[in-house]
Amino acid sequence: MAKATPIDVQKHLRGLDYPANKEAILQHAREQGADGELMSLLERLPDRDYERPTDISHEIGRLE
Repeated sequence: MAKATPIDVQKHLRGLDYPANKEAILQHAREQGADGELMSLLERLPDRDYERPTDISHEIGRLE
């Protein structure tokens, strides 16, 4: 399985309004056509509010 890059994450979260909770992130990524691998990664995010894109990137870095 190929690894989702930070560029993939930001591409599929472009236009997301912050702060955003996990459900809003998942919904937005789905609407932007995120593939199954990226969705699986985003589903592993802790269930909390994210204030900015770098908060999401930081959490993803901790998961990988």
